Amino acid sequence: MQMLQSSVGRKLVMAVTGFVLVSFVIVHLLGNSSVFVGANGLNAYAEHLHALGPLVWVFRLVMLAVFALHIAIGIQLTLENRAARPIDYNQKKNLRTSFGAETMIFTGLAILAFVVYHLFHFTMHVTNPEISASALPVDALGRADVFSMVVLSFQKFFISLVYVGAMVTVLLHLSHGIQSLFQTLGCLTANTLPVMEKIGRAAAIVIFVGFISIPVSILLGLIKV
Repeated sequence: MQMLQSSVGRKLVMAVTGFVLVSFVIVHLLGNSSVFVGANGLNAYAEHLHALGPLVWVFRLVMLAVFALHIAIGIQLTLENRAARPIDYNQKKNLRTSFGAETMIFTGLAILAFVVYHLFHFTMHVTNPEISASALPVDALGRADVFSMVVLSFQKFFISLVYVGAMVTVLLHLSHGIQSLFQTLGCLTANTLPVMEKIGRAAAIVIFVGFISIPVSILLGLIKV
């Protein structure tokens, strides 16, 4: 792929894959939020996905490929930037660089580790198989009881802690990543950049609160089986 041969091309691919991943995160959050409707809401959502058959796994594989490409290019760009400046400044001044920007490579790798765990947990049922949807009785309508699987999982403090910690890394990553992808795509000017920085941080906070509200609500007993 010729676009990946240049630094500019790699940054554009990084931005496009980032946009795809942010869009997926938002859609994923909306779907997961059906847990607040109750068992019927989440189980109906899961059944609709299951009805798509092989298309679900095709979509998952495509998203994993996009994620892998995003991570690989991110690592490559980070190494290139460090190689271009092999000696650290004696006094480093980051006038506009946020903590999120400084830690993008680390939060990205942490998110990668979490995605692997998440797939093992809720998709492949490798971790905690005793409370997986495949091990639990079906609901009253004969559907896989995904709702009970989620609630029983997050009732375990350690699992909730892992998910909340992972969402902290997502918050840090998106707080810079959202603004950065629009900047790379040439959608921002000197005047609109500060505005998009605020929008990016606000969006990251909303996504963070949305995701952690699920395990927190379950731990507090607001959502029960």
